[in-house]
Amino acid sequence: MSTAAPPHRGRRRGRNQRLPAPALFLALIAIAFFALPFIGLLWRAPWSTTWRVLGDDAVRTALWLSIKCSLWATGFAIAFGVPLAWLLAQVEFPGRSAVRALCTLSMVLPPVVGGVALFFSFGRRGLFGQYLDRWFDFRLPFTTWGVIVAQTFVSMPFLVITVEAALRQLDHRYEDAARTLGGSRWYVFRRVTLPTIRPALIAGAVLAWARALGEFGATITFAGNFPGTTQTMPLAIYLALESNPDEALILSLVLIAVSFAVLVGLRDRWLRGATGPAA
Repeated sequence: MSTAAPPHRGRRRGRNQRLPAPALFLALIAIAFFALPFIGLLWRAPWSTTWRVLGDDAVRTALWLSIKCSLWATGFAIAFGVPLAWLLAQVEFPGRSAVRALCTLSMVLPPVVGGVALFFSFGRRGLFGQYLDRWFDFRLPFTTWGVIVAQTFVSMPFLVITVEAALRQLDHRYEDAARTLGGSRWYVFRRVTLPTIRPALIAGAVLAWARALGEFGATITFAGNFPGTTQTMPLAIYLALESNPDEALILSLVLIAVSFAVLVGLRDRWLRGATGPAA
């Protein structure tokens, strides 16, 4: 007697369906809406001056500062964001929804508003910054550490929501089995939970890094714009737009290329593993 063929266990493919003509037309308009601004940049870019612009000492300093600060911000986002995501996903406590909203608020706030909030909290005369200055002689505004704090503030939520979603989908039977065999909570978290959500953790970390790399509003409001100290690539682009538009175009294309490569790479490799099989 014949039996039904076993279900296909490979990667699921999206169904190739034909959209109704009006919907397809609107979708194409949406694609053009997102594509045309970048096409305009590519058309207008002064390609002949690319290497001269990228070889400028001020540009290289701003690029290096952006990379350094964004990596520090990503490290802090991982160190504090992963425990926060685990708390939000696994622990029931009063006001959890409010805490989640608070911890992801900087995703939707205008960055300048976030910078103002940081300034009045951690500025030299801020609610908490005055004690850092008085007790430890440590100041955040207008310093490289101020850039890192501002970037962490706006980028950590991207890691938190990505890792929290993965933790909510986690099959806890593996963790329970490891505890039954004598594993401590820390051992199970380190050897079972983290490897299981590794794709989501990598995706969240890279998204947080990309967001930190492109941060502008909170940085300039909280840390200022001092070459070699707080002037990151987005700030250099802003200044160049007024005095040297060609330089601004080249630097903008550099950040666009980095962000585009990150998003394409995440979609093809990590986001699928973070949220289950791709549709």
